[in-house]
Amino acid sequence: MARREKDTGLLSIWQEGSSQGEDGLRFLVERVVQRVLEEEMTAFLGAEAYQRSEDRRGYRNGHKPRVLKTRVGALDLQVPQDRDGRFRTEVFQRYQRSEKALMLAVAEMYVSGVSTRKVKKITEVLCGLEISRSQV
Repeated sequence: MARREKDTGLLSIWQEGSSQGEDGLRFLVERVVQRVLEEEMTAFLGAEAYQRSEDRRGYRNGHKPRVLKTRVGALDLQVPQDRDGRFRTEVFQRYQRSEKALMLAVAEMYVSGVSTRKVKKITEVLCGLEISRSQV
């Protein structure tokens, strides 16, 4: 008997991302993180979107745009919201705009004596992010 696996859509995301060229990895990470955010909201509410259930603990209330700076570039995310405003994602902290590993690497370069202008150039070349000298 052939084993059938549930289609999670990850294969379609992979195929779509591989056709993006240089931005393929950033596109893949962005889509996977977006999928995780939606699944977190579903688990938080206890029901899928538009699903009627007695176990439901709230209702969705749109999305909030958010840019998260990472090592693969800036991710444009749509963070789901609930009506009561109680949903908090575990993907990143509230008001966090940059990946912690990226900021630790920038801090390490600065502590090692690399100039702020060189750190800015390095992050632009490697990550495609613009970090000002004052942020460094």
